[in-house]
Amino acid sequence: MKRNDQLTATDQTRPEPLNQRRAFLMLGAAGATAAALRPGTAHAASKVKTQARIVVAGAGAAGLSAASRLAAALEGAKITLIDPRKEHFYQPGFTLVGSGVKPTGYVVSSTAEYVPGSVSLVQQRVAEFDPEGNKVVTDGGQTHAYDFLIVATGMTLEYGQIEGMSEALIGKDGIGSVYHSPAAAQATWQSMSAFADKGGTGLFLRPDTEMKCAGAPLKYTFLTEDHLSRRGQRSKAKLIYNANNKSLFGVPIVSEKVRMLFQERGIDVNYERVLKAIDPGKRIATFRTPQGTEEQGYDFIHVVPPMRAPEAIRNSPLPWKTGAWADEGWMEVDKGTLRHARFRNVFGVGDIAGVPKGKTAASVKWQVPVALDHLVAEIAGKTSDARYNGYTSCPLITRLGRAMLVEFDYQNNLTPSFPGVIAPLEELWVSWVMKTMALKPTYISMLRGRA
Repeated sequence: MKRNDQLTATDQTRPEPLNQRRAFLMLGAAGATAAALRPGTAHAASKVKTQARIVVAGAGAAGLSAASRLAAALEGAKITLIDPRKEHFYQPGFTLVGSGVKPTGYVVSSTAEYVPGSVSLVQQRVAEFDPEGNKVVTDGGQTHAYDFLIVATGMTLEYGQIEGMSEALIGKDGIGSVYHSPAAAQATWQSMSAFADKGGTGLFLRPDTEMKCAGAPLKYTFLTEDHLSRRGQRSKAKLIYNANNKSLFGVPIVSEKVRMLFQERGIDVNYERVLKAIDPGKRIATFRTPQGTEEQGYDFIHVVPPMRAPEAIRNSPLPWKTGAWADEGWMEVDKGTLRHARFRNVFGVGDIAGVPKGKTAASVKWQVPVALDHLVAEIAGKTSDARYNGYTSCPLITRLGRAMLVEFDYQNNLTPSFPGVIAPLEELWVSWVMKTMALKPTYISMLRGRA
C-alpha cells in the first residue's frame, strides 16, 4: 500500500466524537497542570556556584536531558558529555517508521544541536568506568576525572545471541526488526507491507531479558493485523504472538486488556516461548519452551533481540552483583533516587538503570530531574527528598488511528496524566494523536532540559 493510501484510510476511519475533540483541546491545559503538581526539577531559582567536575556518559535521551539540566542549574561546573554518536535518534518513533506512518527523517537529528554551549562534547565512547578512582577512560585513550558521574549509556541490542540472526538480515527473507535503526525500521516496513499484501503466517515475540519499550512488540503485532485488514488480506493470514513468559505485559490489568484485544482480532498467543534460532532460508524460527524447543514456520517475523548493558558497564564495578538485574549488567542504583548503591557520587538514568520499571523515554522525563535534584542538593550542601516512583508510559497503538495511553508505576498502579480526560485502557483517537504528533515536541523539550 502506498503511504498516501494508508493515510487516507486512517483519515477516513478516524472518529471525532465531541468528548474526544474536547479531550484533545484539553491536553495542553492538562499537561501544564500535571507539570505544576508533580515534583520539582533540578532547576533552582538561582544557579548553584561550583567548580565540580561532572561527567555524563552517553548522549541519548537521558544523557542530553541531564547535560541540559546541569548547565541550567550550575554555574562554574565543568560538565563533560561523552558519546561518539553524531546522529540522535528519536527512538519512540521507530514503530511509526516501521508501520509506514512516518518517514525515516522523522526520527533523525544531530546530537550536537541539543548540547548547551557550556557543556563539552567528547565524541568518543567510554571504554572503562573506574568508580573507585573517580574517572572514566574513552576508547580514544582520554582519561576524564570527575566529582560526579551520570551514567546514561543505554543498552545494547544482542542480535547475535539468536542463532542465525544478524542486523544484516533485517528487511530480507521476511525478517523485520524496528529496534535497530531508522534504516532497519524502514526496511521492516517494506517487509511487513509485502506480507500484508498477500498474507501468510506472521510471528511476533519479545526477548527473555529486560528491554526498552516492552509495548513495542505488541504495537507492531496490532499494526500488522490492521494493515492486513485494510488490504482485505486478513482472512489469508495467521498471526501468532510468542510471549516470553506467562503474561503479555508486565502490568496485569494491561496484560488482560491486550489478551482480550488479541482474542477479538484473532491473534493467537503462545506463552513461554523465547526465540532461540532462526533459519532465514527455510523461514523457520526455533523457540525455547519449558518442554524443550519448538519450530514455527513464518512468512514474516518481527524479531526483538535480547538486550543488556554495554560491555564497559558489565565489566565495571557498577552492575548489580546478585538478583534479577545482575546477569544482564544493569546498574545497581536505588530505585527511588537513581543513586548508585555503593558509589554515592554516581547516578544511573535511563535504560541502564537496574530498576523494576522505566525503560522508556517518558521514564527519563521523571528520572533525570530526581537524580539531578539529589546531585545539585549535595553540591549545595543540602539534601533532597525527590523520589522516582517508577513512572513509565506506553502509548500502546492498537490500530492505525487508535491507541491506549498506558501509564503506571513500580506497584503496577495505573497513573493517568489526564484523569477524567483520557481513559488509559480505551482505544482512543486522541491517544493516537498524542503518540504521532504531541509526544515528539515534548521529547525535544526534554532534551533541552525544559520539559
